[in-house]
Amino acid sequence: MSIERVPARFAVVTGSSAGIGRAIAQALLADGWRVTGMDRAPASIEHPAYVHRAGDLAGPAPELMLDEGDCCADALIHAAGLMHAAPLGELHPDVGDRLWRVHVRALERLANRLLPPMAQRRSGRLIVIGSRVSGGLPRRSQYAASKSALIGMVRSWASELAPDGVTANIVSPAATRTAMLDDPTRASSAPRMPPIGRLIEADEIAALVRFLLSFEAAAITGQDIAICGGASLPV
Repeated sequence: MSIERVPARFAVVTGSSAGIGRAIAQALLADGWRVTGMDRAPASIEHPAYVHRAGDLAGPAPELMLDEGDCCADALIHAAGLMHAAPLGELHPDVGDRLWRVHVRALERLANRLLPPMAQRRSGRLIVIGSRVSGGLPRRSQYAASKSALIGMVRSWASELAPDGVTANIVSPAATRTAMLDDPTRASSAPRMPPIGRLIEADEIAALVRFLLSFEAAAITGQDIAICGGASLPV
């Protein structure tokens, strides 16, 4: 079966003001994409093809940050996230709730708005930034729970959307060099250095995302792809 090469040009990227989300948005802009960025922080990107939508993704209806034009997006990339580390006995329900709302519920509501039009056009991409921690790690139970939930959600959508030409994948980094590493809430749970002897760079994650958005990656769906510098290898 021949597949027509239709270049995708428009992406919605959450968490676009810093870290991995910013690196992804900048990479796509450099490739000629239009990008709508979503973040509660002010825009940190100035580009004629970039539109910023400021708002809290943990709010009750993050999809209201979108406008009608955003429903023409060829890709949704959910990179927004936050980290919290705490041991049993010091877990706060409000922290767990916010982690869930940003990582899981925001994706659910945005995907519910943006993915059905992709399926109707029989072309589109969903890429979610997960975490190697999704398998569990001491003091990271609330964070790991929210990231683990993304796997079941994205794989379910991948199965549902595969016949419609829409792929859905997760990219799960190990410790990445971003401002999140300096968050005081994780002082009791320092990041683990990957075996390669350095942290993952946000641009390396953006490069993998760029490939998953490409025509050549059209047969890759439902995968949780680690970019971990060997951290997933047996000890």
